[in-house]
Amino acid sequence: MRVFLTGAAGQVGKCFQSLVNKTYPNVTLLATDRNQLDITDERAVEAIIAVFKPDVIINAAAYTAVDRAESERQLAFAVNAQAVGHLARAAKKHHVHLIHISTDYVFSAEAYTPIKEDHPCQPQNIYGLSKLAGESEAMACPHATIIRTSWVFSEFGNNFLKTMLRLADTHPTINVVADQIGCPTYAGDIASLLMKIIFSPEKPQGIYHYCGSGAVSWYDFARVILEQAWSDKMIAVKPALNAITTEHYQTPAKRPLYSVLNTGKISVSGFPPEPWLKSVPVVLAQLRKGSQL
Repeated sequence: MRVFLTGAAGQVGKCFQSLVNKTYPNVTLLATDRNQLDITDERAVEAIIAVFKPDVIINAAAYTAVDRAESERQLAFAVNAQAVGHLARAAKKHHVHLIHISTDYVFSAEAYTPIKEDHPCQPQNIYGLSKLAGESEAMACPHATIIRTSWVFSEFGNNFLKTMLRLADTHPTINVVADQIGCPTYAGDIASLLMKIIFSPEKPQGIYHYCGSGAVSWYDFARVILEQAWSDKMIAVKPALNAITTEHYQTPAKRPLYSVLNTGKISVSGFPPEPWLKSVPVVLAQLRKGSQL
């Protein structure tokens, strides 16, 4: 199995590479980051796929600076939409299956029950708009799987879990938004899902929702992280948490208040999500060992 991976320096990309190295010697992986391949360059994308001849393309690359995207619209769309089009056209030309990672931010704040794949999309910010445009580009490939996920965390890169640990070292009290509800998702679980899809006899096609099981607020997610870190003696003092509303935490980009994804479709397909609660101690253990480097 020959797999071409973009976004190798991101959370999902690093977890996927780790999984291949540990468990899948039969996978020949070409992993690229933005320093090795500019996916906004269509000729470069076509050339590398023509030479490598992958069986599967995984696009884990994305412009994820949600707030900065409000002032960098052109760059966000170049990476999250136009580059996806380059990959999709190359995949179609070379008869390759494309797996593209998308986001819960394609939805608005109007839903109050777990959101299904066919729920109307209404992004509230530039990042979400660019990711929705990327989904449309991906579907130009007749053999495409789009995985929408949410609140990704891991031992790698920058994410909410690592931010909480960093703040715990310097802040006796941490303000955390309590009225935004979603589902944290371990990047390692996404990597495992990708591998299952790759080796599935009938690869699922179309749009699927995948996130950690269990809806929670950012406040309660922070509480779990800090309690576990304190229990594991990773922090000397457990900071007090102060619940605040979105109104009192203004950001350039508007966030959905409710973005819980319904994962029934992917579960029925044989790929049920994992509880995010069990992944928090796993990530903390990896951080203690220094595996995030």
